[in-house]
Amino acid sequence: MLYLSRGINMLESQIIEVNGTFLGTIILEADRSTRRFYAAHESVKSLHNSKFAQTDDPVVSVAYVFRRGH
Repeated sequence: MLYLSRGINMLESQIIEVNGTFLGTIILEADRSTRRFYAAHESVKSLHNSKFAQTDDPVVSVAYVFRRGH
């Protein structure tokens, strides 16, 4: 059985992966313009729950932090 929390309004998500390494997910929030990053890889934990405006490119930001650490 699947239980959903009423507090979560995830409309869309996008996986961020660099060279086969899963870094995390970008989640589109209920306002349909704010995107939040959910970090899954230790090297990008500093960006966990960072919010990005529609005009920002979170993939570039996350990939930069990942590559800087490697």
